[in-house]
Amino acid sequence: MAENKKVYVVGHKNPDTDSICTAIAYANLKTKITGETYEPRRAGQLNEETQYVLEHFGVKVPTLLSDLREQIKNVELKESQEIQGSLSIRTAWEKMSEMNTHTIPITRNGVLEGVITKGDIAKSYMEVYDNTMLAKARTQYRNIAAAVEGEIVTGNEHGYFYKGKVTVAASSKELMTSFIEKDDLVIIGDRIDAQQCAVDLDASCMVVCQNDPISEDILRQAEAKEIVVIWTQHDTFTAAQHISQSIPVRSFMTKDHLVTFRKNDYVDDVKEVMARKRFRDFPVVDEDGKFLGLVSRRRLLNVSKKQVILVDHNEKNQAVDGVEEADVQEIIDHHTITPVFFRNQPVGCTATIVSQMYEENGVEIDPVNAGLLCSAIISDTLMFRSPTCTPLDESTAKRLAEIAGINIEKLAQAMFKAGSNLKGKTAEEILFLDFKQFTVNDTVFGVGQVNSMSAKELTEIKTQIESELDKIRQNHRLDMIFFMLTNIMTESSELLCVGPEAREKAISAFDLNGKSDTLYLKGVVSRKKQLVPAIVEALQQ
Repeated sequence: MAENKKVYVVGHKNPDTDSICTAIAYANLKTKITGETYEPRRAGQLNEETQYVLEHFGVKVPTLLSDLREQIKNVELKESQEIQGSLSIRTAWEKMSEMNTHTIPITRNGVLEGVITKGDIAKSYMEVYDNTMLAKARTQYRNIAAAVEGEIVTGNEHGYFYKGKVTVAASSKELMTSFIEKDDLVIIGDRIDAQQCAVDLDASCMVVCQNDPISEDILRQAEAKEIVVIWTQHDTFTAAQHISQSIPVRSFMTKDHLVTFRKNDYVDDVKEVMARKRFRDFPVVDEDGKFLGLVSRRRLLNVSKKQVILVDHNEKNQAVDGVEEADVQEIIDHHTITPVFFRNQPVGCTATIVSQMYEENGVEIDPVNAGLLCSAIISDTLMFRSPTCTPLDESTAKRLAEIAGINIEKLAQAMFKAGSNLKGKTAEEILFLDFKQFTVNDTVFGVGQVNSMSAKELTEIKTQIESELDKIRQNHRLDMIFFMLTNIMTESSELLCVGPEAREKAISAFDLNGKSDTLYLKGVVSRKKQLVPAIVEALQQ
């Protein structure tokens, strides 16, 4: 069965507190409104600030969603009866006919060992095998009896014919003595002398044809010697012809270089593999090799797209990979770039919009989600200091704080302290904690930002990252990198620039004194509203 249909609610690739908290709260709201399954996800690693917020409110970190392309788990798998490798190819053929399938999986304790196809069985009839094939394949006596449509009169039906050859006793006793050996399987008729000869020569199995009588004396001797006696209505020719159908499927199944898929494999990748293979159906297994079902080319045509709601962004280059193949149901954002369809309000934080939507739908916000949404607003507006902050953001945050029973200033200090505590992180990890990439004409640039309430912490971060920035820029094939060291208390930022003309463009954008080594941006704390628009304008000139 395909995985139950759900809608993912997810933010951008470098998630901040707004992106994560809004996804959690909005998924909760949509689930309550619709009764359907909406699941919050994250598109990247959490920063320390967001981790602190989730731990503070006792909320589980959303599962990573790295790709929105269709996966095998979104496909309705074809259920198939499994058989063991010891069963006969005749049984396999019968089961294929019953299920109207060309492929059947061979398992042991649920773990896939191989597959057998109708083509494999047809090929087995065309191959020329010697008369020791049944023994080489370790064929079970009950399979032999089933193949000749007979019954076991005496002997162990669960035993195996594992040495000797298959012979037909159609000659004189003297001639039979010369070619029948110990442990052979003898196909025989009603001749008492031939039956006695097979017993005397210690055959392991006698297949008595055309329902010919077997004397009590022969049966007693056979039982004493543990010879298996099978009685069939077929003549010797038909019995000899059918007996090869008793060979176990493991002798013909495909087991080496077996093509299997996992539930998390992407449909596009699976289609490519299928195009190069001759099979109609392919087994799907879990991480332990257990068989889950079959997938066919036809079923891949009916796979449904993943459904997703995007929050806190509306640009493809910030979205989860494969978003162009997904069914985007909604976009909830507070940035002002026009996507196809969305709810966009000129506020400082997506959480403010989601809080409104709770109220509009008559859904009471519980303390935990109120705390998450309040934290998102604190983070995005730098505790109401950012120029992106609106009166609605501030009033919403204060209302949410009352519901959650939290002190905004104390929570903000703890959040920003956690966010600027970057001990043990490399310069590259610090840069990409909160990083966004932009393209203007042919120039690709990235902007990172760290916020702190401590000038000392910002100086330590600058010392660690400054000498590594240009190497990181080259490794990631960026033309320019701008890194904001934002002091929340002084409402200002120091700007680090690397890349050809990056410093010149920053100086031009903010009309700075180019003689100073330090680029100090007074009153600039917002990347999206203050820094990026100014840099874009400078690049376009």
